[in-house]
Amino acid sequence: MTREVLVIHGGAGRFRPSILEERDKLEEALRTALSNGERALASGNALDAVEEAVKTMEDSGVFNAGKGAALNLLGEQELDASIMFGRDLSFGAVASVKYTWNAVSLARKVMERTDHVLLVGSGADRLAEILGFEVKPPPPEKLRERYLELSEKLKSSSYDLWRKNFEIARLFFSDTVGAVALDREGNLAAATSTGGLWLKFPGRVGDTPLPGAGVYAENGVVAVSATGIGEIIARYLAAARVAFKVESGLDVVQAVREVVDEVTRLFSERNTIGLIALDPRGNIGMSSNCEVFLRGYVVRGEQFRVAVLANEELS
Repeated sequence: MTREVLVIHGGAGRFRPSILEERDKLEEALRTALSNGERALASGNALDAVEEAVKTMEDSGVFNAGKGAALNLLGEQELDASIMFGRDLSFGAVASVKYTWNAVSLARKVMERTDHVLLVGSGADRLAEILGFEVKPPPPEKLRERYLELSEKLKSSSYDLWRKNFEIARLFFSDTVGAVALDREGNLAAATSTGGLWLKFPGRVGDTPLPGAGVYAENGVVAVSATGIGEIIARYLAAARVAFKVESGLDVVQAVREVVDEVTRLFSERNTIGLIALDPRGNIGMSSNCEVFLRGYVVRGEQFRVAVLANEELS
């Protein structure tokens, strides 16, 4: 029997002192996502596991996804998410969602209830309303405070608003969430969800809802979820490159490491990408060029293992 594995990430980015102050809360949120995802893996399949793990992180308010999503230039939350099933390459995604906080489950509905692969803006919101998704609550006060702080930094800086969103975004950690899973039947699945960059242009879409960029899953090959600066990940098609390397014979650990190294060299930037991946034998690949890389995994029936900083062991 194939061993059942769930791997998650809660984002990757530049270090800030508050990360250490929030460590306990972040680790607990990762463990809760692993716990809920593992139960879904036991009772269902890999697709159920990644949806449940990501949904839990969206609901936590701790990460830059769902209820805790970053605010755009207008102070609004716009959510992107995707989900992919390796058995038949089924794929669903949504972008610029405002109606509901549960973007990953809405993406699954796009995959299973429509003929489409991607719905955006008002179309995605209308589907969420028709299907009875819970309405997203207003952003919590802490996010409003962060928005005001960033807005003031923008006003007092020399940033060119039209060209420097990456630099603005790096003022705060970017914690996109994602999951990959392998079930007892050998199916691979992946899901990713995000609120995007802080102070992004309304309507901005990054790598998260793009297959081969922020997410990919194919039975017999690999499942991948990415986090970091979405425009860079999308330009390099990071998830697809991991799949190409694994399909060409490279092991999953080396494949994710090479893709991260290539992104770092090509764009001459650190704190831009983190990757988690899982191969058909349950081998796990994790790599990042960031100072912080929230991540964890569980082999069903075994202990949860999580980490916050990129240079620390999972425990």
